[in-house]
Amino acid sequence: TFSCVSRMLCSGTNLEDDLVKEALKTGVDLRQYSKQVESELQRIEQASIKDYNQCNCSCPGSIYYFTCMRMEGMLSGFQSDLWSISSEIQTLQQQSVSMSVRLKNRQAVRSHLSQLVDELVVPGAMISTILDSPVTEQEFLEQLHELNNKINFAKELSFRETLACSDIQDIVDRLKLKAVSKIREFILQKIYSFRKPMTNYQIPQNTLLKYRFFYQFLLANERTVAKEIRDEYVDTMSKIYYSYFKSYSSRLLKVQYEEVADKDDLMGVEDTAKKDILHKSGFFSKPSLKSRNTIFTLGQRGTILSPAELEGPILVPHTAQRGDCRYPYETLFRSQHFGLLDNGCREFLFLCDFFMVTGNSALDLFNCIMGKTLAMFLKSMSTYVSDCYDSIAIFLCIHIILRFRAITAKRNIPVLDKYWDAVLELLWPRFELILEMNIHSIRSTDPQRLGVLDTRPHYITRRYAEFSSAIVSINQTFPNEKTHTLLGQLQVEVENFVLKMAAEFPSRRDQLIFLINNYDMLLGVLMERAADDSKEVEGFQQLLLARTQEFIEEILSAPFGGMIAFVKEAEALMEKGQLDRLKNDEARITQLVRGFSSSWKQSVEAMSQEVMRSFTNFKNGTSIIQGALTQLIQYYHGFHKVLSQPTFRALTVRSELINLHHLMVEVKKHKPNF
Repeated sequence: TFSCVSRMLCSGTNLEDDLVKEALKTGVDLRQYSKQVESELQRIEQASIKDYNQCNCSCPGSIYYFTCMRMEGMLSGFQSDLWSISSEIQTLQQQSVSMSVRLKNRQAVRSHLSQLVDELVVPGAMISTILDSPVTEQEFLEQLHELNNKINFAKELSFRETLACSDIQDIVDRLKLKAVSKIREFILQKIYSFRKPMTNYQIPQNTLLKYRFFYQFLLANERTVAKEIRDEYVDTMSKIYYSYFKSYSSRLLKVQYEEVADKDDLMGVEDTAKKDILHKSGFFSKPSLKSRNTIFTLGQRGTILSPAELEGPILVPHTAQRGDCRYPYETLFRSQHFGLLDNGCREFLFLCDFFMVTGNSALDLFNCIMGKTLAMFLKSMSTYVSDCYDSIAIFLCIHIILRFRAITAKRNIPVLDKYWDAVLELLWPRFELILEMNIHSIRSTDPQRLGVLDTRPHYITRRYAEFSSAIVSINQTFPNEKTHTLLGQLQVEVENFVLKMAAEFPSRRDQLIFLINNYDMLLGVLMERAADDSKEVEGFQQLLLARTQEFIEEILSAPFGGMIAFVKEAEALMEKGQLDRLKNDEARITQLVRGFSSSWKQSVEAMSQEVMRSFTNFKNGTSIIQGALTQLIQYYHGFHKVLSQPTFRALTVRSELINLHHLMVEVKKHKPNF
């Protein structure tokens, strides 16, 4: 053991270099290696101590003593060498960390410098493509993106006052000018192509959208040219839209119905008014409207609000003229404004996409293009509306606009909102004015000027029924309180008119027939279009029920009035407990019993025939007959009940009463069947 230690210590002069070199060469962790060496030395030290203890070293003069002293010296030297190695290992470790940091810094610098060099270099391919390639090629677009990046990078370097920037600034500027020139020429050519007659401008618009980066490049690098292009586009499209819609609107008016409503076509005006005026004036060149009733009838005009019709293709005027087709104003209005909606939405989306505008900027740009066209629309509409008396056409136009406004809101296109509001501000007051004129015309109608009296439904009542059902059915989707109020006023005036007309009849029976016929007709027309729970329907149902009940009492009073009066009188006395007051009316009761038994069948038959002659609606007539027969049975049942009281039980005529069940069976034979 001593010899091994001795050899190790003797070679200690070279131990530092050899161990360090070996450690560095093999990539061993110096900390771990130091611990390993220290552990080995401790093991050797323990072995040496053991050997030493086995020897007798107590004698100073012995060989073992000298050996131990020598061993002690060697171990002390070895210990100092170990401390020296440990410090050197720590030094090497610090140097390694420092070298690693420097390496990372150099790599980072190399990355930035490499990017800088790449951005500063202008490739020959870029130069040749920008100078020689057409702008429509994909390669030109790609190189334009690269050029834009280099321009932005050069600007960034110039702000940092990088000297290398000056080396490429000149060539980048020249490439930018060349690219701007080619792009400007390309976009202006596309804009000029819009001006060619019969051009579908949507095609060049779609082409421009494919190269929307061109405008972005101009906006970033040459705002003067970008403004020139934008102004040129605005001027061109403004003229195109104005010219197109002005021409289209004028051609649409050529296929409108020639016969339109005028100020004399009001609900309360008699049918003969216009004809008399024409005869008195001596003018026969232009016939009057075939029927004033058509002005107040919706007919098939309401289909214009169905989704299929509302968003259907626009009318082609020359095709309609070739086929000699004519249309009401609301159809032309729908076609005109659907064209505006379609083009307006597409134009707004193009502006936002190509010119990169949003919010108020987009609205202002759209107004610059479409403002003149919209003003022309409002002016022509104002002229038409000021002389229009077709309330249904106006109301249909209102609801066309309300639906178009909902469509643009759903598409999130706000540019036409103000225009829709302006149109509604024109249409609503006119509609209300025409409605008020009709209300006034009915209020001021003189029944005595309306010709021969007739119990059938009056033509003014039919006008109101058709008109009211039309307005109520149209108004269901977008209810308007003002409209409901005006319709309520109109209904009150019509009810008063019907009562005034009924008052012209001399007999109450004719008055009731007239009222029932008119109320029934009103309900029939209203219920075809309006909801069953609408105010108009409910109001006339109550009036019809009340007048029908009164009429039933009226027709029963002639043949069966005596019995009915006796039953009512007796029932009233029964409630008071004074029925004995009638015990002396045996002769009256006998006459009533025998009279009913002998004539009730003939009376019922005559009553049925009269009812069916009096009412134009067979269904209503049938209902009235059934109601009258039911009421008759109830009265006769009451007659039976009264005569079964103790006061009249002794009367022999009671045996001549008709069996109630038999009467019901016989009565059913007289009910009309349809």
